[in-house]
Amino acid sequence: MIMTKGAGSVLREGVAVALAVGGAQECGHDVEIPLRDVGRLPPQIGEAEVDVELQEVDSRRVLGHAEKVETGSDGMGAIKFGPARMPSRESPESAIEALLARGFSACEIDFEEKFWMDYDFAERLGVLARDAGVMLSIHAPLAGFMGHAERGKKLNMATGMLDHSAGIAAACGAELVVVHPGFLLGRTREDALASVVEQLGELRERLEKKGRAVPFGVEVMGRVRELGSLEDVIFISSQLGWVRPVIDFAHMHATSDGAFVSVQPFAAALEAVDGVLEDGAPFHIHFSDIAYANRNETKHLPYGEGTLRAEPLHDALARFTRPATVISESPDPESTQAIGAVLLADNSPSRAS
Repeated sequence: MIMTKGAGSVLREGVAVALAVGGAQECGHDVEIPLRDVGRLPPQIGEAEVDVELQEVDSRRVLGHAEKVETGSDGMGAIKFGPARMPSRESPESAIEALLARGFSACEIDFEEKFWMDYDFAERLGVLARDAGVMLSIHAPLAGFMGHAERGKKLNMATGMLDHSAGIAAACGAELVVVHPGFLLGRTREDALASVVEQLGELRERLEKKGRAVPFGVEVMGRVRELGSLEDVIFISSQLGWVRPVIDFAHMHATSDGAFVSVQPFAAALEAVDGVLEDGAPFHIHFSDIAYANRNETKHLPYGEGTLRAEPLHDALARFTRPATVISESPDPESTQAIGAVLLADNSPSRAS
């Protein structure tokens, strides 16, 4: 047995948080669907082995953003906040200008369906983002997950996607590359987790040889009977020091049947993750309102249409000095602005406490 704690012991609340596959725009996918879009990716990604050469990048820039995060007042760690999609793909300059115009200090580069950024774009974007104090992260393609039950074309393809994602992350100085933890695929949870850890370890060896050994983040998922609970993600991170948990509170709200309505469940999840993060690394959080059925996510909602609110997250984060990067996966810009207004308010406790 590689799992030693139940979900309740991790969260200290008995909150059911087992989650699985389906992120911001991908709810409802089954095992095969993420692979149907492979043909839309660059040609090299469709090969069984992918070897995208990275231009020489100053390795000091890979983690540079985390060092620039300032501490908030009253002991609360600073919050970087922004959207899950780059607001402009026209040029690095237009991308950063659009983020700053909307008051954002973070952005997750959206590669879920295809790679749309080359290395020159990424390097220039990284320079501009660093100068503007914008924290970048990358969401890898949906088919780029580890933990395949069989070795072969699909695993090789996923490895190539994550290799390329890491190359872009190194070029732009991204905080981390967000990936999904894979699927049970008929195996026990212990066997599936062991496979994820093994294949991520093999990927790391490949990335180290290429100078692309950037941090990865494994996302908590939104299906109650699949791989990807908070406990699963914490276990993976505990086995691999370069892998961090990515907390998706919308997914956790769904799989707990709407339990995240007060500060305590948020704080308990943050405390559990805090225990496996290295010093100085920020919490990486996904947030949006969410619709769910039978403890499975169905779709992300405009803020206010569901029952998940940002005030308890704000107050939970105020209990930690660790900084946080919060990415809105809301389906509309108005919702992202509304969430940001709450999270970036002063540090006094809200009425949600």
